[in-house]
Amino acid sequence: MTNSLRAQGHTGSARPPAPPGKRRDAFFDNAKYLAIVLVAMGHSWEPLKGESRVLEALYTVVYAFHMPAFIIISGYFSRSFDMRPDRLRRLVTGVAVPYIVFETAYSLFKRYGDHDPGMAITLLDPWYLTWFLIALFVWRLTTPLWKSLRWPLPVALAVAMLASVSPEIGDDLDLQRVLQFLPFFVLGLCLKPEHFRMVRTRRMRIVSVPVFAAALAVGWWSVPRMNTAWFYHRDAAQELAAPWWSGPVMVLALFGCSLVLTACFFAWVPGRTMWFTALGAGTLYGYLLHGFVVKAGDFYGWFEPAWLHRPLGEIAVTAAAGVVVTLLCTPPVRRVFRFAMEPEMKWAFKRDAGEAARERARQDGAGGPGNTERPEASGDSPADASGTGSGADERRDRQSAEARS
Repeated sequence: MTNSLRAQGHTGSARPPAPPGKRRDAFFDNAKYLAIVLVAMGHSWEPLKGESRVLEALYTVVYAFHMPAFIIISGYFSRSFDMRPDRLRRLVTGVAVPYIVFETAYSLFKRYGDHDPGMAITLLDPWYLTWFLIALFVWRLTTPLWKSLRWPLPVALAVAMLASVSPEIGDDLDLQRVLQFLPFFVLGLCLKPEHFRMVRTRRMRIVSVPVFAAALAVGWWSVPRMNTAWFYHRDAAQELAAPWWSGPVMVLALFGCSLVLTACFFAWVPGRTMWFTALGAGTLYGYLLHGFVVKAGDFYGWFEPAWLHRPLGEIAVTAAAGVVVTLLCTPPVRRVFRFAMEPEMKWAFKRDAGEAARERARQDGAGGPGNTERPEASGDSPADASGTGSGADERRDRQSAEARS
């Protein structure tokens, strides 16, 4: 440590050790991991659910809250976002670039894997699950606006309701989803740590059991009576052959149901470090990569064997989806795909004088370059823009540990 201080020019009296940087909250990493497992399971059920009313009911319930939960966390970790150059740069490298890479990759996979020569490569029409990245990009860019409003959530709900009766919006950039899921992101911007603590109680866990049971019963009842496309939030009411007024009604009804189920989900998320907690930093990897496995199964007939459409087969597919997405969140996979998910791209950006000054101030205040505050504590890291953690954080952790040793 003495040599390190001398190398930095601190040859006088040693400074007192800086307090350790803020650590990741295990609750949020656990929530992100469990939510992404539900996303993967839901996608694996799509080829099977048509022949099982029970599975379709479970699919309906999961789709009512798994993406809202993920988006609420994304909004919560976007509270500190502003138009500072370094944060805009991280938004580009951590969200926009992965969108371009994976939208292109999925389009090519669809064209050649499904023998669909008409599948065009276009960045204006997100295919499959890449819509989330373009939505996140738009939501984060508008974060300063939502933070400046007096009543951001009612305004976001009004925007979502208007979108639900506007088929003219079309499919460009999947704007229906961007606008109809917007209230969940804005809600996340408005939340504080104490709001999450309110639902993480023993009483809430007890209450959540009959709530989930009732949701499954309603889901089972609604299977032949309701179009599950409402849960995708990608169409206006008229496009679902429903009267126009049902759009705003369904936006409000689904928002309320999703919040209740999301709160019940959060109630069961452990707050302590678990074996899967570290995987919460890689959920964006699991999200973007598991789609290739699911679609490969669809293209190549992996879901066609009759036994997979029986209860034991459905359980096996569900377990396999959980295992696959778990593996895709692990550090080795993240190291392989970091070039596409978290590229640094220093060559593409000017050096920001303000950022350099802040870096010098952090180094001076911490007694060295290794003791800088961890960016994920405020949601500044590239993948934490989506509430998913950052591989860059691991490198900073190692530097911090070396500086403290």
